[in-house]
Formats: sequence, C-alpha cells, structure tokens
Amino acid sequence: MTTTPTITPIATELPRSKAPLEWAVSANGILFTAQIPIDATGQVVAGGIEAQARQTMANLRHTLERAGPGMAGLTQALIYVTDREHLTAVNQVYAEYVSEPYPNRAAIIVSGFARPEMLVEIVAYGAV
Repeated sequence: MTTTPTITPIATELPRSKAPLEWAVSANGILFTAQIPIDATGQVVAGGIEAQARQTMANLRHTLERAGPGMAGLTQALIYVTDREHLTAVNQVYAEYVSEPYPNRAAIIVSGFARPEMLVEIVAYGAV
C-alpha cells in the first residue's frame, strides 16, 4: 500500500500568483520550487538578463532560507533561458549564490515563457 505524501506549502514573502500555484512546497524532506525574475510588486524586473538572473537567484535564496536550509540545501537547479547567449550572464550570477559542493544543474534553451518579458526561470530542488 502506498501512502500519499503530505505536501506542505513554504511561506514566502513573494507576491501571490494569479495562477493556481505555490512558489514552493515540501514533501518527504524535499523542497520543490520554481522561481522567476519578479520583484516585490509581482512585476518582471527590467534591465536584461543579468538583472533578471539576479532577481531570480535572490528569490530562490529567499525561498530556501524560508524553507530552512538556505542555499546549502540546494541539490539541483534546472535553468531555463530564452537565448543561449544568456547563459554566460546567468552563470556569473549563479556563481555568486552557490558554493562547493555545487548542486547538480542543467541548462535548457526554450522559445519563451508564460510572461513574454521573462528571459530566465529556475526550477530547483533541495533538502528541507
């Protein structure tokens, strides 16, 4: 007999989404989150890929801190960008937030996001 895991929302101070989602949840000791480059008002930040990568990583760090372990709990990051050339800037910003031993990571080029002004999104998993 299998049991259904208890899914627990992580309380963040990120703006409430209009979509039916939580910014982060945990289940069975694992954090599940997807972060985008929005500011405290829920708007996508201007300023290009570096500004968006910085906001997305700040939102990720905030979420991991609210979940408990902080960035040290990050185990995997899936980075989605709309242009291969954006990976250089994303890598530079990402390196400011993570340290060895580095989380597992993948980078994927996509044609776009639900919000057309977005250039980056990060799906992440961590220990809680």
